[in-house]
Amino acid sequence: MESAAATRRTVLDAAAELLAEGGPDAVTLRAVSARAGVSRGAPYGHFPDKEHLLAAVAAESWVTLGDQLDDLIADERPSPAERLERALSVLLEVGRRRPHTYALMFSAPNDEHPGALAAVSRTNDQFLAIVADVIGDPQRARPIGALLMSSVHGIVAMENSGQLTVEKWQVTGDELLKMLIDRIA
Repeated sequence: MESAAATRRTVLDAAAELLAEGGPDAVTLRAVSARAGVSRGAPYGHFPDKEHLLAAVAAESWVTLGDQLDDLIADERPSPAERLERALSVLLEVGRRRPHTYALMFSAPNDEHPGALAAVSRTNDQFLAIVADVIGDPQRARPIGALLMSSVHGIVAMENSGQLTVEKWQVTGDELLKMLIDRIA
């Protein structure tokens, strides 16, 4: 018999897979239980509804991103600017490879999901620390961090919609990212 924690993990993994494959509409508790190989009622033992399940998937995605930023912060080899570029590249790759997960991560978490809010806050604080290390001013890190983060969102949106093409703009998303970092570093 599977433990409750193992069942929860299996349900979360199944939901994340379905989200990646077909977006939030593909994530139904029935589809999740079928994918996870558990009874139809098993997801309800861990999540009262789809919204709470998706909030947990988003929170886990933020935790994973935060763990990657922790690794970047701990690695003293890259310069601060290289560390920032890597941090933004990690976020860009989530948007490219898992656009539905990325969209879910940046949907507005509400107060009913404190785990998601805490994960977002932790990751944003880590990102701001990386930005502050580059510019040397923690107060300016917030507006510059917002500029960088919103720019990555724009790059992801344009790439995912097919509107950011080298043929049209003569630049790639990665080159745009490098240009931004070069301007502030």
